[in-house]
Amino acid sequence: MTNSANLHPVRIPGYEGGPFTHRADLLNEPVFWTGHLYSCIQSEEAEELLFGADYEAAGDFQRQIWEQPAWPTFTVPLVGDHRLHIVYRTLTDDTGVDYLLHHPDWEQATLLAQDDGHFMGPGLSWPELVAAADNALPGGSTTNPDARLLLLLPAFGDNDVPDDAADRLVGALRAMTRVEDPQSLASFLLEDQGAPGPARWTTARHGFSVNDGEYSFRNPANGFALAPEHLSLVAIALAP
Repeated sequence: MTNSANLHPVRIPGYEGGPFTHRADLLNEPVFWTGHLYSCIQSEEAEELLFGADYEAAGDFQRQIWEQPAWPTFTVPLVGDHRLHIVYRTLTDDTGVDYLLHHPDWEQATLLAQDDGHFMGPGLSWPELVAAADNALPGGSTTNPDARLLLLLPAFGDNDVPDDAADRLVGALRAMTRVEDPQSLASFLLEDQGAPGPARWTTARHGFSVNDGEYSFRNPANGFALAPEHLSLVAIALAP
């Protein structure tokens, strides 16, 4: 596995762990995406489509990632100087991927989703996902919209995706992976949508986006949900 010599330290206020290192080099490895998207599938057929002939290579690649003492971290810039951080938490007994939102004026980053054995989410609707992928803002790990889309996909859940969502996902899979049948895999990914499945997004009475996900920090009905004022700030940061 390639390890870039130009890794830069990352600081995420209020988020303990690390050390964090930018690993934009991983985004150019097709087998990286195989492991990254694994939690988004819920059937053996989808698993076979995702891994194909790369099953052993993808497993070896992921093991190397989880064995690193530094936590591989990716950043997607958003409007208004917000940042989405995707952190591979390489703790020996608690591996997972955390999706965090931060702004320089905030005392600490906000956890939007967790992709691990105790998945929390979804943290992004489809319009929010696409807006983050397509904004082309510099200063992050990549400006490639296909890489950004796949990077954030495990944090997404939405039961009202548009008709062109499959074509968009097919294009990203074709560009970034070695999947032989991206059309079929895209259908599974949009149908299954990871561990929590799709969520219904609505506008709260205060005017910001929320969902009804049982494990979502953005569902006001959950006891662990973000406070209303914080839900509003998150929705503003992620607004399409």
